[in-house]
Amino acid sequence: MTALTTRVFRLPDLGEGLTEAGLVQWLVAVGDTIVTDQAIAEVETAKSVVELPSPFAGVVTALHGEPGETIDVGAPVLEVGEGAGAGTGPDPAAAESVEHDAYRDEERAGSGNVLIGYGTSERATTGRRRARASVRVDSAPAQRTMTEQAPIALEADASPRRPVAVRSPLVRRLARDLGVDVHTIIPTGHDGAVTRADVLAAAVDVAIDGAAAPHHDGGAGAGVHTHGDVLDGLSVASRERLSPLRKAVSAKLARSRSEIPEATVWVDVDATELWTLRAQMAPEGGTAPSLTALLARFALLALEDHPVLASRLSDDASELISFEGVNLGVAADTARGLMVPVIPRAHELSIEQIDTTLRELSATARSGSMPADRLRGSTFTLNNYGGLGVDGSAAIINHPDVAILGIGRIIERAWVVDGQIVARRIVQLSLVFDHRVCDGGYAASFLRRVTELIEHPLRAFGRV
Repeated sequence: MTALTTRVFRLPDLGEGLTEAGLVQWLVAVGDTIVTDQAIAEVETAKSVVELPSPFAGVVTALHGEPGETIDVGAPVLEVGEGAGAGTGPDPAAAESVEHDAYRDEERAGSGNVLIGYGTSERATTGRRRARASVRVDSAPAQRTMTEQAPIALEADASPRRPVAVRSPLVRRLARDLGVDVHTIIPTGHDGAVTRADVLAAAVDVAIDGAAAPHHDGGAGAGVHTHGDVLDGLSVASRERLSPLRKAVSAKLARSRSEIPEATVWVDVDATELWTLRAQMAPEGGTAPSLTALLARFALLALEDHPVLASRLSDDASELISFEGVNLGVAADTARGLMVPVIPRAHELSIEQIDTTLRELSATARSGSMPADRLRGSTFTLNNYGGLGVDGSAAIINHPDVAILGIGRIIERAWVVDGQIVARRIVQLSLVFDHRVCDGGYAASFLRRVTELIEHPLRAFGRV
């Protein structure tokens, strides 16, 4: 009778240069019999929520971690008992040899080599093929990361690896904390070194992809750890690690603040006519277009005369890149955080088409199933934070855009009309713009045009 042997599956680097992943939920339990490549858990990285396949077959004897907790790369995930009919797994000697060679490759590379696929069959994951590889399962140091031995053309093309120089320990630490593989970064330092700005730029892509991942609630208190220490004279109630998405969003916003010399202009607008007209725009048996759709259309009309606000700067800020049309980003508040889905070529759409697209994007974003490619490519952003019950906001430009239009709530206020104080529907608009591409007069002209269309909405529809 074959003795039961236990194998430990340790968390590999999931092909993103990350140092950790959040445990979303277990898909198996202790005592379950599993097969090779069976999904055993869902884990969250900065890019997505993915299923973690087991490289072993057998009986699950232990699970390491609770939903909501973070697992470091190299730390145990689960233990599988093999033998006595538990099933067959990969050859231990082969696994040992693969990891030894991979680890030697990593030592020569310095750091950041990652595992791209680690099952023994071809599985489709986000449109790519998993590679065949083995994972060492016993006494491997937590800091070791496997690399795939056989090259994968799709992965190599999508994420080329190149020799890089990361001379600053702070930059290397930043890349590790943000989950950025330094080998995929094109350095811009004068001496060929990767800079802090390079890392933040790479983290923007992580933010875009991570925003597309669905969110799973790990339950009350998930990911919250109580330490009982004291800070500045107050007892610390808890410490909660930032999610991979939150870290990536932080990097994107930090890049915008650090690179863009922004300025803001704002104005209070009488939206009473628009408010009244919208109620009359509902088709029989249907619903009226949303205020966001109407204001989006007005912004697009104003951008026809102010195309600089829907342009971009080149990476070295030496050229202004103008476009024929607008890809409109629309900020959406979701359970996972801020997302900015994009309506491509929005200038070609009618109000009805914009409204339909906005409703679909909003539902998709809130369900957590937004594809990553629908979060890329904006050239101008609209942020209707009035739905959050606020009047104004000092918004941050959605890099690489050069402007963002904010819309506050539309409420009744005292307003002077023909010398009389009357109740009118008032909304505050704010335009945050990159002062490198235009001056305040140009930005104010755009805002005046939007104001005109809101106060006289029939002009937007060519009726007067």
